[in-house]
Amino acid sequence: MEILNSSEIINLLIVLASAAAVAGFMAGLLGVGGGIIMVPALYYAFTVLDFDIVTRMHLSVGTSLAIIIPTSIISTKTHMEYDAVDFKMVKSFGIFILLGVIAGTFLAVNLKTPALVLFFSIFAFIVGLFFIFVREKLMENPKKISDLIKNISGIIIGFISVPLGIGGGSLMVPFMRTFGYDIRKSIGTAAAVGFLIAVSGTITMITGGKIINNVNTPFSVGYINLLGFIVFVPVTMIMARIGAKAVYKINKKLLSKIFGTFLILVSIRSFFEYLTIN
Repeated sequence: MEILNSSEIINLLIVLASAAAVAGFMAGLLGVGGGIIMVPALYYAFTVLDFDIVTRMHLSVGTSLAIIIPTSIISTKTHMEYDAVDFKMVKSFGIFILLGVIAGTFLAVNLKTPALVLFFSIFAFIVGLFFIFVREKLMENPKKISDLIKNISGIIIGFISVPLGIGGGSLMVPFMRTFGYDIRKSIGTAAAVGFLIAVSGTITMITGGKIINNVNTPFSVGYINLLGFIVFVPVTMIMARIGAKAVYKINKKLLSKIFGTFLILVSIRSFFEYLTIN
């Protein structure tokens, strides 16, 4: 692995810290867990560090899940202050989220880096379109969600979240909005569900990485890179609280469109990366 000089290290830390600030703020503000921003940021950093291409995306995904643990705690606690977390909904998802996470981890550790990058690119594009065109147009009268739908949705959300390195907010928020839940209640609840996904996903990505045993990069435990974790955590924890508080003060319609556009740009960049490494 190439040794970086001091200016390159400083530049890398600035990039990581800047990405962490945006990711943390968005985690609290939009209930997206921040992973959809952290994964491409971590992938870029690990590319600069010349980490093994075989596990580069796996480390980005796993490290993102680990970072979401403290971020989701701060975000959830802040939303609780505004009574915006539906804990009955969170509890009803519990075991089914875990089942989905286990299945999602099996998929993630067995996919090669190009496939993971393509998977992320497609998902980021879809979520970007949702934030631009759909998010604020869903119904506002809550409907009862059957246990069957909750169970199936929990498994799907957990399953998709791990290979993408996200806390599930990008899936949980539109799910609750589809059934008429208030946007703020949807975001607060998504943050709490994100904690379940992040904890279980981190454990399974560490375990999966050790079982596969193909990680040859420094400061890594399974598919979790401790360097990325240490840089991101303090910044995202601070910014998640600021973002969660901003939910109640900012014009979210405009922000949703800006964020959606940003995700589409990230998606396009990720797709070009897929074409380069495939």
